[in-house]
Amino acid sequence: MVPVWLDGEHALDLQGPLLSLRPTEYGDVLFSLSYLPTAERLTVVIVKARSLRWRDGKDSGDPFVKVYLMQNGKKISKKKTTVKRGEKNPIFNEAMIFSVPAAALPTVQLRITVAEYQAENKTPSLGHVIVGAHTSGTEATHWNQMMTSLRKPVAMWHFLRK
Repeated sequence: MVPVWLDGEHALDLQGPLLSLRPTEYGDVLFSLSYLPTAERLTVVIVKARSLRWRDGKDSGDPFVKVYLMQNGKKISKKKTTVKRGEKNPIFNEAMIFSVPAAALPTVQLRITVAEYQAENKTPSLGHVIVGAHTSGTEATHWNQMMTSLRKPVAMWHFLRK
């Protein structure tokens, strides 16, 4: 189990496969998913990222994570983490809550995008992962584990893709 501090006082204990064995080209992101059916609340906790690949071969950057709630390919809601300055392996530990009716779960996806903050208001994407309905591989496994472990956070590493 991995404790994730939400507000300095309260922590979540995350369970699930936390290690990946295959190298990644763009980096990895660790996040947890949980769904609370009574409140119809989908919670995403962005835990951390590692081995991020920066543009222009830099050693570190100013990463942050954007989370889009999508339905049928359309972006419905967006939330983002704070920027972690000068980090190659940033630790975020930030929770994002989305209101999602249970009936909509079979049609929604989450797009988790790791981006680099730029002062010029351009935020080039370092990579992304999509979990949810109509996905495959570890993305589908993560979503399905969340659906069968309601009310419990399920954490998993995901490889970033372009």
